[in-house]
Amino acid sequence: MVTGGAVRIGRAISLELASRGVSVFVHYSRSASPAESLRQEIVDGGGVAAIGSVNLSNPGDASGLIRVAAEALGSPTILVNSASGFPSDTITDVTLEGFRDTQDLTLATPLMLTQAFADQVPDELGGAIVNVTDVKTTRPYRKHVSYMLAKGGIDTLTRAAALALAPNIRVNAVALGVVLPPANEDDEYARRLADDLPLRRIGGPQVVADTVAFLLENDFITGEIIRVDGGGHLV
Repeated sequence: MVTGGAVRIGRAISLELASRGVSVFVHYSRSASPAESLRQEIVDGGGVAAIGSVNLSNPGDASGLIRVAAEALGSPTILVNSASGFPSDTITDVTLEGFRDTQDLTLATPLMLTQAFADQVPDELGGAIVNVTDVKTTRPYRKHVSYMLAKGGIDTLTRAAALALAPNIRVNAVALGVVLPPANEDDEYARRLADDLPLRRIGGPQVVADTVAFLLENDFITGEIIRVDGGGHLV
């Protein structure tokens, strides 16, 4: 199951997993048409896919998404927590309502999904979780404080869940740098950011999908957060 799996990074992850023989449940929020197009693309390519929508802004609905996925394709043994918001706020202008909304979608829902996922994974099969976080949690953006706090929580959730759910379920994360421009920016914006990276280029969604697949397939890695940032953490 891939949350936010119909567009951008989530879409690339969904396609990569399908190409490796995984039956993919694609969660979407408002992207019904892209989700259906993706489902059809996977099916046309010989894969298995289903789609479904649950409001992940309400963490209480998380267990419902696991049930929807199980009804469509059977109990999921892989969970990719990709859905996230990216609001603009700072320490000086953040509101309690905005902060809570961001924590609900970006941190509380992945936590509740992790719990519901773990409850239904058969012991004899085991499972794996990959969270999508941000490389900037160690050197935070100034203008996205709610998002940074939520993604910092995802880093801690990854390590805590890896300990709590071992040995039956492995939990890892990918920390993203300049792989795509923000939804409200163009490619030129991302290219300007990439000029400051050691590798001097945009990563693109496929490098993220490849790293997620690696973490899912390597069964001796848990509690790890892999930076996919073109060396951005070095500068």
